[in-house]
Amino acid sequence: MLDNKQAHQSNVSVSLPNELSVLGEANFEGFRSQLTRVTSAFSEEKKAAIEQLLQQHSKQMIAAFSLSDFISHIATQYPVEFIECVDELCRQPEHQFLHYQQAFSDLLAATDTELELHANIRRFRHLCMLEIAWRDMLYQADIKESLLAVSELADVLITQTNDWLYAKACQRYGAPEPYISENGNGEVSPPEAQKLLILGMGKLGGRELNFSSDIDLIFVYPQAGETQHPRKPIEHSQFFTKLAQKLIAALHQTTIDGQAYRVDMRLRPLGDSGPLVVSMGAFEAYYLEQGREWERFAMQKARVLNADSAAVCELQNIIRPFVYRKYLDFTTVESLRAMKQLISNELARRNLKNNIKLGRGGIREVEFYIQSLQMIHAGKVTECQTRSILSSFEMLQKHEFLHPEIAEELRSSYLFLRQVEHYLQAFNDEQTQTLPDDKIKQSRLCALLSEESVEAYMQTILQHTNRIHQHFSALIEDSNEAGASSEGDITAVTSSENGQGFEDLWQLDLDKEEIFVILHSALECADASEHARATENLTDLLLDFKHKSTKHRIGQRGHNTLNKLIPLVLQELIEFTEHAAEQKTAKGLEALSKAIFGILLTILGRTAYLDLLLENPAVRQRLYTLSATSTWVAEQIKRFPLLLDELLHPAYLQTDDDDIRQWRDDYQSELRLQMLRIEPEDIEGQMDSLRYFKLTQQLRIAAADISGTLPINKVSDKLSVLAEVILHHVIDLAWHQVCEKYGVLEGTSAQNKGLGVIAYGKLGGLELGYGSDLDIVFIHDIDLSLSTNGKKSISCSEFFVKLVQRVSHIFTVKTYLDELYEIDLRLRPSGNSGLLISHIDTYQQYQENEAWTWEHQALVRTRYIYGNEELGNKFTKLRHQVLARPREQAVLRKEVADMREKMRTHLDKTNDYKIDLKQTSGGIADLEFLTQFWVLANTRTVPVLSKWTDNLRILDELAAHQVIDEELAQGLQKAYLYIRSQVHRHNLTNKDIVHSEEMSALMALVKRTFEETFTG
Repeated sequence: MLDNKQAHQSNVSVSLPNELSVLGEANFEGFRSQLTRVTSAFSEEKKAAIEQLLQQHSKQMIAAFSLSDFISHIATQYPVEFIECVDELCRQPEHQFLHYQQAFSDLLAATDTELELHANIRRFRHLCMLEIAWRDMLYQADIKESLLAVSELADVLITQTNDWLYAKACQRYGAPEPYISENGNGEVSPPEAQKLLILGMGKLGGRELNFSSDIDLIFVYPQAGETQHPRKPIEHSQFFTKLAQKLIAALHQTTIDGQAYRVDMRLRPLGDSGPLVVSMGAFEAYYLEQGREWERFAMQKARVLNADSAAVCELQNIIRPFVYRKYLDFTTVESLRAMKQLISNELARRNLKNNIKLGRGGIREVEFYIQSLQMIHAGKVTECQTRSILSSFEMLQKHEFLHPEIAEELRSSYLFLRQVEHYLQAFNDEQTQTLPDDKIKQSRLCALLSEESVEAYMQTILQHTNRIHQHFSALIEDSNEAGASSEGDITAVTSSENGQGFEDLWQLDLDKEEIFVILHSALECADASEHARATENLTDLLLDFKHKSTKHRIGQRGHNTLNKLIPLVLQELIEFTEHAAEQKTAKGLEALSKAIFGILLTILGRTAYLDLLLENPAVRQRLYTLSATSTWVAEQIKRFPLLLDELLHPAYLQTDDDDIRQWRDDYQSELRLQMLRIEPEDIEGQMDSLRYFKLTQQLRIAAADISGTLPINKVSDKLSVLAEVILHHVIDLAWHQVCEKYGVLEGTSAQNKGLGVIAYGKLGGLELGYGSDLDIVFIHDIDLSLSTNGKKSISCSEFFVKLVQRVSHIFTVKTYLDELYEIDLRLRPSGNSGLLISHIDTYQQYQENEAWTWEHQALVRTRYIYGNEELGNKFTKLRHQVLARPREQAVLRKEVADMREKMRTHLDKTNDYKIDLKQTSGGIADLEFLTQFWVLANTRTVPVLSKWTDNLRILDELAAHQVIDEELAQGLQKAYLYIRSQVHRHNLTNKDIVHSEEMSALMALVKRTFEETFTG
């Protein structure tokens, strides 16, 4: 018997508008019809009892069905199960989750097959989530209890499913060897069963899971060994990998009963490219040797879901010191500042206005705020090492790391936003944090929040997000951008008289003559005609920008920003050209002004970028410097304004002394972190993120190139490494997508795909430029008789063709960030008429028996850049064999010379006004053909010539083995570097190539050597 308080609470506490009531009644009738159909064979007595329940609780049911499509759908999907629990639901308003453990255990005890397991998991999950949504929406349940209920349900389903599958795996493969641990004192623990340890990350780890959240997991097993099978034992790594795959499928797979959870494994060591499960030793070694700052942040919430054991205790002891350092170091604060900037940049870049998690003042900012304080203080004060955000509020306040007033403001706003998020997701069991546009969901939110209108609840949400963002902005403030640039650029501060003049230029309705007079007095040019020309050009540019800006709807805030920004920009452009020696001309001012106003016109509709420029003088100065030096950079920023974010904290100002290995490691880590922010199923988001990564890294390289902090001989190296890292990630993405549809080939896995990639041309020679395409060829070494194991099985050849097609698609499809890279597959066996990918044996047969001489020339520049070591060794061996084959010197000389002449005829763009430094006589192509000829002619007697793919080191070896003399080698190297630098500088700046005596002499050397070699 309920007391009065409970009876009162169990009444519907939400007032419903008419449109929701109508919807609820329609859904109720649909449910009632389904219930009647499935209970048609029930006894009359049971039917009468059901009818009584319908009459008694129809009001609550209609209310629930009106507020949540999910409740309506699940009730209709499982009508009998729902009607059996509705009485309890209506009588007990508080969440009931302590019974989950026993109830699901009883269900699994009667489960025999994996098919039954999948059905039972989903049915149990859906009905329990229905109960949670019911109590949330009808009785306004405490959000803290709601989060705990959702988390407890996930814990039970994950751990008990793991135990059930573990038992089945032991029956099939034998149980793993018992685990025996040893503590620091040499004491040995009693043997215990070796289980798959499951780390719950994110909100699951903090027991604050969303209603419809992904679950982020990491799998660890205690130690290596073999299973105890009498006939066919397998390695522990195999056992636990198979078990993990079964567990993911049990939770993630979509069946006729739907999906239990979306499982995200990307936070594991090495992400998608890492093994699915790792031993505890490998886990510890990874975080000790390779763990990044952002991974410390992620591991703050890591919780081992398994029951307590010696292995669980040991795993927790590995995580704790990695996350929390006893003494705070500078890198921790800097990494927090960088992560905060990443959040701010994302806000500026993406339209997240109505996203209560990722938008300005959203849930993420509270979580970052609290976790940052923990990262700083919890190493010394261990009581603050909590996984729950709500518990962290309490501990940080208790130890005076968080002011009580700030704590209360953040906590109340956080709980309010979590409640709104919970409602949004419970409407239809969708993972969303975006405030709705459709009227039904808006009406639901109004009713649940007791607000009279959409405008009213939007205002309430805005108050909370403003309060959060104010505190977030004050966290770990960065003063680097407070003043003018520290790079030696000019300051933006000028006299008040000139400042007022520039404001008048922009804000007053002046005619062309009036603008000309103001600008003429502000500009300084020694030559009178040049002075007039500069004034005329800038006047026209400003008038054109004024006219075009009126066509953009940017709102009052945008206009206010523009009114402050444009006078500053005008003043700074003039001062910049006066102080910069290269720009001290009318032409220099015109070019720079045109570039800057072109960028401003592009971002007119994006107030966040206007704000960024207004509030950061140093960013403006960097923009002027880069745009004045490189038209390519200016054009990139104009096409992709999100690159402005990169000017906030310019890493390019630091001298880059790293090597290729370090660049590769850094790129891999940064790209992985960036991709983790994208949902695995968001293919478009992944492709955009890859493009954004390439654009930003390419800009950093160009900026470092321009500023002189990256030596020119390293620019191409770094661009090549960037392309390789992106290629690796694209292949991983394509592999996942193709395997998901067709299954995998026997003997292959995400870590060993059987696929290899050969880089040709500039990528092969580590000589990539800013606009270079990628010349690549795909090979594999998998048995051609195999087929995939998916529902839609395809042959080995079909599988790899589809994989290459998918890779090509990801690279070349045009998004708003353009294509990733243009890739050229024409150098594959038989060119465009050949297969997209060849078996290594087919590739070898082609190179040995069918390839033309020019294809062997191309082979000189090839490098194996992706794939397993065994396949790479096969390629390296056959490459050497082909390059070292005996050749008739006269025939070889004629074939190479004929091909060079054919290329020159068709490709040389030299005319009276410009010179084509690549194809003209004495240009780069002549030098490349020389080195290729010498390699093909001499590798048989000088095997080391096949080792290198770049021209400089080939020339070193040719001289070292007296194929050519040392003086000639040095002269050709100098010519190659000089001509390449001129081409490179032209591509970056679009400035005419200056013909100097030095260049003429070097090109003459190349031309003379070419003629002597091929005609002498």
